[in-house]
Amino acid sequence: MVDTGRNLFPRPTYDALLDSYLDTAPIKVLSGVRRCGKSSLLFMLANRLREKGVPESNILYKKLDSFDVPLEPTSAWLDDLLRHALAARDHARPFYVFLDEVQEVPSWEKVVRRLHTEPATDIFLTGSNAFLLSSDLATYLSGRYIEIPVWPLSFPEYLEFSQATDSGSGDLTRENLFARYVRYGGMPGLFDRASFEEEFVMKELTAIRDTVILNDVAKRFELRDIDLLEKLVRYVYSTSGNLFSSRKIADTLTSMGRKTSSATVDSYLSALRRAFLVLRCEQEGIAGKTVLQPLQKLYAPDTGLRNREVGFASRDIGYQLESIVFCELKRRGYEVRVGAGAAGEVDFVASRRSERLYVQVSSSIVEGQTFERELSSLEAIRDSFPKIVLTRDSLLWGTTATGIEVTSLIDWLCSEGA
Repeated sequence: MVDTGRNLFPRPTYDALLDSYLDTAPIKVLSGVRRCGKSSLLFMLANRLREKGVPESNILYKKLDSFDVPLEPTSAWLDDLLRHALAARDHARPFYVFLDEVQEVPSWEKVVRRLHTEPATDIFLTGSNAFLLSSDLATYLSGRYIEIPVWPLSFPEYLEFSQATDSGSGDLTRENLFARYVRYGGMPGLFDRASFEEEFVMKELTAIRDTVILNDVAKRFELRDIDLLEKLVRYVYSTSGNLFSSRKIADTLTSMGRKTSSATVDSYLSALRRAFLVLRCEQEGIAGKTVLQPLQKLYAPDTGLRNREVGFASRDIGYQLESIVFCELKRRGYEVRVGAGAAGEVDFVASRRSERLYVQVSSSIVEGQTFERELSSLEAIRDSFPKIVLTRDSLLWGTTATGIEVTSLIDWLCSEGA
């Protein structure tokens, strides 16, 4: 058994999902930003198999960025490792292969494709970066795989982790824990310490950010201008929730003394998206409105990573909540767009199979004309799909005369796959 050196806590939704894929034909690929918990999920799955009586000879768990792996591993080395494991297995039982951080081995896909032809062989892979994005997987594995996106902790998972650890949360209410979740995010590694000291949080999140920028973006895509990458991440994160075009971003950076072009911004943003460090939400017309030149919103995959860029300053709370809702909708399997309607913007238009959901997010709706503005954008949509306003204000919770649900943001996050 491998010692991960980290606290391991169940994530029941992911655990059940991975269990459901056991002994199925496709190669299972867990993808997501670094340190969001993919390796731990894989490790715990291997342990569950051991607990069910699967012999050690039929489980190969290999962390390909660990100390016992060659400094420059090759596909021939990986092929030899797998051949020895296949020869030693109990041929009467399935053989389970778990390759963690598989992108560390050049040409890994050639070895995995051949391994996939072995009878009764079940393969699980993880990877943090652009090598394992859907477009590349389609080339590498050509229809042999299923991708399983893994996200940082949802708020319900965050509550469970807080209860399972001595993280200084014993006397905190759910609202207090939510405030901490908004500020520091939900990267599982934050629970490796007994308390959420800001210095530790800053170091943990900085290490993730720097590794992604240097390894998963600059190295992978041969981008040499690290200064531009860092400034682009900082700008996108600090202004997330606003509608942008690449030209607007380029013009703003240029006015700040960092000359660049929209083509370069496009290229760098593409690399950041492929490393899961920036998420895109594109604009679409609704309620009869046509958008000739759609803009986009850009989000961090975790509010802690976002807030690290602004020194955890307590501002733009509404945009932070919007980011959390966007990630939660994606976590629940929705395709998400920004709605441009005749009566104003709808924060999110979420589609999942035959479902459709319109969502407005607002920290406060009792001041000024905020409530009327949020409602008018939704009321202008004439179809019968659900429309909701998510807010922390409790004074106006309920259902309006036009059927719009105004509800607690925290309750919605804690609901079962709303």
